[in-house]
Amino acid sequence: MKLIASITSPFVRKVRVLIREAGKTDEVEEVMVATTPLATDSSVIAANPLGKIPALIRESGPALYDSRVITRYLDTHWDLGLYPADRQWDVLTLEATADAILEAAVAIVYEARMRPAEYQYPEWVEAQWAKIDRALNAVEERWISNLLGPLDMGQIAIGVALSYVDFRLGDRNWRATRPELAKWHAEFAARKSMTDTVPE
Repeated sequence: MKLIASITSPFVRKVRVLIREAGKTDEVEEVMVATTPLATDSSVIAANPLGKIPALIRESGPALYDSRVITRYLDTHWDLGLYPADRQWDVLTLEATADAILEAAVAIVYEARMRPAEYQYPEWVEAQWAKIDRALNAVEERWISNLLGPLDMGQIAIGVALSYVDFRLGDRNWRATRPELAKWHAEFAARKSMTDTVPE
């Protein structure tokens, strides 16, 4: 299989962490591309008409895209148990929360990077941060017990989301009012699957 990827994409990183946790790096070739919404790499479009990464090219069948589709596919393909039946809905909700954090964070980054300064909208940026802030509060208040349990895809997704906020929005200091989440993330970020996929 081939994973169309970018070293800095947090959605790609979710998949790359899963592959390393599964010990399957020899089964997926990671094809790194430079792509943006305004200059989309042709290999990305060939795999995904939406022009988004990650995309997984399989030996048979069409390419898969959207990180949650890919992680579910690989979990089933390798029988990893990262979406355990007895906790499936909690895991999926936690992964969806992480992805929403990432979508809002990427939107903030793109506002500064893609729009000319005169068209940037600070109130919209703060509205995106408010989504992240509320989501992190919910994780601190409701989901710590899930994060402390056996490894699942919700944990991977939240770990990657928090690391991306650190990477791109480090001045926001999300740890200040979330000691339990901060402690959990410090330990999770030290996993080899995470240290091996730190964006450069």
